[in-house]
Amino acid sequence: MKDTDIKRLLYTHLLCIFSIILSIFIPSFFLENFSILETHLTWLCICSVFVTAVNLVLYLVVKPNASSKRSSLSYKVARFLKCCIYFLMSCFFFHVIFVLYGAPLIELVLETFLFAVTLSTFTTVPCLCLLGPNIKAWLRVFSRNGVTSIWENSLQITTISSFIGTWLGAFPIPLDWERPWQVWPISCTLGATFGYVAGLVISPLWIYWNRKQLTYKNN
Repeated sequence: MKDTDIKRLLYTHLLCIFSIILSIFIPSFFLENFSILETHLTWLCICSVFVTAVNLVLYLVVKPNASSKRSSLSYKVARFLKCCIYFLMSCFFFHVIFVLYGAPLIELVLETFLFAVTLSTFTTVPCLCLLGPNIKAWLRVFSRNGVTSIWENSLQITTISSFIGTWLGAFPIPLDWERPWQVWPISCTLGATFGYVAGLVISPLWIYWNRKQLTYKNN
């Protein structure tokens, strides 16, 4: 494993973190009274757009996977449409999961769905960028010893960190602290965001620390 590959991964992750920071500060110059808590739904939309755009640009530029031999326009269009369908399916899937775990079924539907969109942005979008709309590849990556590159290793860590952050973010909701950030789904979205950022920071450091022990099938 080359140190240059780890550096590319680190720089890519730093830009992803920067997209989160931009989603917090840039809108305040154009929108009055903008804040994560007071205009939470607006921030969810902006954060999802920023993170998705940066992920798309980075993976197009960095190209961690080998280019496919099938590069016709029709193939690219079909692949793009499949990615859009997978993303929407992911949003609805997370929405249903949130409802099953106690989110309001009828009230706060928009809040729940936008949270599902944000979590899909942190988890599904990187999978689509790196692996494409390929369920078998997704299952391989998230199975034991299924990764074939540091990018897939990183994908494991950031995705799991986002889920863990979401889970931890749900703990303060039933407490009677009466804080504004306890309103659904603010604490969960903040937890997912912190988890995503933590995964972006931890994964390159963990891979660098264990680089001598890590072996991949394609190396």
